[in-house]
Amino acid sequence: MLTLTISPIQNTPVLPNYGFLLTRERRNKSRFAKISKCSMKQDQKDINKQLYLGIDFGTSGARYALIDKDGTIHSEKKRTYPPVGNGVSWASSWKETLFLLLNDIPKDYRSSISSISIDGTSATTLIIDREQGEVISGPFLYNESFPNALPNVISIAPENHTVCSGSSTLCKLVSWWDSNSNLKKESSILMHQSDWLLWLLHGIYGVSDYNNALKVGYDIEADEYPKWLVSQPFSYMLPSIRAPGSPIGCLKEDITLQYGFSKGCVVCTGTTDSIAAFLAARASLPGKAVTSLGSTLAIKLLSTVRVEDSRYGVYSHRLDDKFLVGGASNTGGAVLRQIFSDEQLDQLSTKIDPSVQSTLDYYPLPKVGERFPVSDPNMMPRLQPRPENDVEYLHGILESIARIEAKGYRLLKELGATEVQEVLTAGGGAKNEAWIKLRERVLGLPVRKAVQTEAAFGAALLAMKGVLGQNFM
Repeated sequence: MLTLTISPIQNTPVLPNYGFLLTRERRNKSRFAKISKCSMKQDQKDINKQLYLGIDFGTSGARYALIDKDGTIHSEKKRTYPPVGNGVSWASSWKETLFLLLNDIPKDYRSSISSISIDGTSATTLIIDREQGEVISGPFLYNESFPNALPNVISIAPENHTVCSGSSTLCKLVSWWDSNSNLKKESSILMHQSDWLLWLLHGIYGVSDYNNALKVGYDIEADEYPKWLVSQPFSYMLPSIRAPGSPIGCLKEDITLQYGFSKGCVVCTGTTDSIAAFLAARASLPGKAVTSLGSTLAIKLLSTVRVEDSRYGVYSHRLDDKFLVGGASNTGGAVLRQIFSDEQLDQLSTKIDPSVQSTLDYYPLPKVGERFPVSDPNMMPRLQPRPENDVEYLHGILESIARIEAKGYRLLKELGATEVQEVLTAGGGAKNEAWIKLRERVLGLPVRKAVQTEAAFGAALLAMKGVLGQNFM
């Protein structure tokens, strides 16, 4: 089992953890001074032989994808996380998985890998001691809520801001700060999951990306931390922010020697897992959207306008000069699996006529509570009446989920986002052809399955951007 504590990197400059005080010009100069040696080695390579590594850290496991400049996948593999408990923390489980995946990459490919990027779950955070390299507290997982900190966060943040949610990164930080008043905190810094995993590879403290930093309060339009956040006593813990897919530094020498990577391999900033999955779908024009039909239903729309409203669980991520607007409902595949087996779903779906409208009106939820497009923690699931014919019942559930999806896209338009023009489909539900045709009718839009939906592929695109300088959209 790999240990969690890491010795501080010798002779490696530590980036200031008060990055918000630096001008963008100074930040850029610092960055390029750090990566210049990596960049020179990159220029000497034949671009046609370069490979780009993306690693996705999801909720239950991690996967890597190794691609070339044309997007061809040369190698990929998935691993589940080692069990947590009995002295094994989430952080040590992630760390072990990271290095197992690096070891899984075929040796013949390793020296051709030019860059690496990692995505992680949104709002999953750790508190790190930058002097000792140890995890002080956490990880605080993406779905953990800290309602004790919410009143304080609401008192400092603008009304209906993204951080005004108990599970936001800022609530986690404020909760830790308030509950550790007697702890010496001068060397403490905040890291998101992907920040920390990337740090294991490059050894430079205090670097993140603006997608991960959204839920700690970073202003993605002004490209800086807002004054209301900078004025807080814990603001020195906030990382310096760069665009996703920006070079940070070279892969640490001990890792290159152990695994056989190139000395010029560049480690780049990452993003969240949902953003990486959107990038993988290659929805590059405003009005293009991706609906993810997994355990839940999540929609993301590329918009020229930023839209945020915590009342509906709607927020926007930045993608270069555009915004990725979205929300997530509690409806989805988890409800279907409570009622039908996978085999039943496959068999019954083939008997559904997607051109016929179902007269059944449900609101399928796995348990009490909804987030989007209606925010109601007390909403009850509605799955009655149930007809005797299971084909009719499944038809009614699938159509009801499609209506929720349509309502979600209408809400985004009402809030000011670019109107959706086409919907790409990701997740397990993308395999259900009848459901795709049914949704096309309900949405009144072209709906098709995305060719590539793995978040690891999206992270690999960010790695490619880091060395080729290509716009990843």
